[in-house]
Amino acid sequence: MKQEHTRNFCVLSHIDHGKSTLADRFLEITKTIDLRKMQPQYLDRMALERERGITIKMQPVRMSWKDYTLNLIDTPGHVDFSYEVSRSLAAVEGAILLVDATEGIQAQTIANLEMAQKEGLTIISVINKIDVANHEQIEKTKKELINLLKIAEKNIFLVSAKTGEGIEELIEKVIERVPMPAYAKASAFAKATVDKSAGESKMRALIFDSEYDFYKGVIAYIRMVDGEIKNKDKIYLIGSKTPAEAIEVGYFKPELTPCDKLKTGEIGYVATGLKDIEKCRVGDTVTVYSLKFKVDSLKGYQQPQSMVFASFYPIDPNDYNQLRDGLGKLKLNDASLRFETESLSGLGRGFRCGFLGMLHLEIVSERLKRDYGLDLIITSPSVVYKDTEEPWVELEIITPEKYLGQINKLLSNFPGKFKAPKWLTKEKIVIKFEGPLDIILQGFYDKLKTAGSGYASMSYKLMGYKKADLVNLDILINQEKIEAFSKIVRKQDAYKIAKKMTKILKENIPPQQFAFPIQAAVSGKIIARETKKALRKDVIAGLYGGDYTRKRKLLEKQKKGKKKLAKFGKITIPSEVFLKVLKS
Repeated sequence: MKQEHTRNFCVLSHIDHGKSTLADRFLEITKTIDLRKMQPQYLDRMALERERGITIKMQPVRMSWKDYTLNLIDTPGHVDFSYEVSRSLAAVEGAILLVDATEGIQAQTIANLEMAQKEGLTIISVINKIDVANHEQIEKTKKELINLLKIAEKNIFLVSAKTGEGIEELIEKVIERVPMPAYAKASAFAKATVDKSAGESKMRALIFDSEYDFYKGVIAYIRMVDGEIKNKDKIYLIGSKTPAEAIEVGYFKPELTPCDKLKTGEIGYVATGLKDIEKCRVGDTVTVYSLKFKVDSLKGYQQPQSMVFASFYPIDPNDYNQLRDGLGKLKLNDASLRFETESLSGLGRGFRCGFLGMLHLEIVSERLKRDYGLDLIITSPSVVYKDTEEPWVELEIITPEKYLGQINKLLSNFPGKFKAPKWLTKEKIVIKFEGPLDIILQGFYDKLKTAGSGYASMSYKLMGYKKADLVNLDILINQEKIEAFSKIVRKQDAYKIAKKMTKILKENIPPQQFAFPIQAAVSGKIIARETKKALRKDVIAGLYGGDYTRKRKLLEKQKKGKKKLAKFGKITIPSEVFLKVLKS
């Protein structure tokens, strides 16, 4: 297929605006999937995606329409998976910006649009769900898009992804407006300086995603930038300096479909045979082995910054290696996941992991439990502090004007500052608020949904670090510091958190043969304390009547024994206690 007849594009939207349903209609109309095999959310391959009704992983698919090859990349809509979106943008020339007519523009609509514009993509504005929206809602959404993109109304397309209305016309518009693949795609993520006279002899491809196959090794998802790659070619990964063999090349239908070769501008995959997943990284450049010192690597991707951190420990210590392997394979398919080894008293060996948000953390933990059968202890989510500085984010909230008061009241409960609001239309406003990142860890998203009656949406981005009044809160059980429960907190919140943690521990740690203290300390000073009473054995149960002096001696002996145990005894904290405390 010639470049002139190839179109590479993605679909961007806020969550639940109909992106996966639109992809389903594309697959049906182009006859990429047999109607007998068709099912809703066809490109959402994970069970978790189907259960939750959200897209977590980007998914490429190659479709044919008339004389054209259409390479679509379906992308996630939730803010936690924006890195998936950013990687897909480097592999395409155009993007459909999909907006739900009944909700209008939402926060992630704007965030995704800004990334696509930075990438220099052609934007096609589409209003979805016209089958359920009324005329007034459709007109409001049109005005929002006109104001946001500064475009004419005639450049906005109306569709129903559910019924298929307007979809064929949209496909034609993609062919008409999305540019053919450039000889070398110049972008913020993958800039190429190409010697066109070198022609097909200059071969480079950008790895934008990957997965692991037991038989084929690491399978790299690639965008061909220059030249061509053929089956059985000797290849070279420039960044990791790793030689390999293209044991199979092909494209996505969406299943892996082998072919003889991939050419400039095409999207496909190469099975490398590599078993070491660290050798094949997202953002690396693939070339043929003979050119390993003759071509420059592509710019690749800017590494995402982890927002939220938590530690994962196997309940069964024998599962440590399985957890390590599971995290490694998930990272291959999730380039935004970070992890490093860690060891804590009472928990043993585990991993400190970094995530883009709370949903990202939740999805990773669920996949580890489902796919690898792991029972895990997960520490309380936290952020990374630097000396006495904490990370701050800029929140961007879009809400109907009538909920402005409730949302401002919610935000006023958190440290931070408001920025000048911006009116999207007469009825809808954009609120910007700068505050500490740990706002996100305090259930803010759910609170926002309540304050905005479900109509408010949010996105956020990291700004940097600012000074904060922070202290180390330590938990001591029988005078022994338990690292797993230590945390950095704001000084003003330290006492409240200390009281809560010591109380929970008292309620959940099993009683011992002796009484012991549960304490919370800041800078060595105890600020909260609970005492766990001893498990008392009735040592005088066998005595009937007689002299009370004998009973008293037995009780005194028991008391002395308990004092000795308390002095030398070590408290063993069951794994279920860690689970209860760290989830609280």
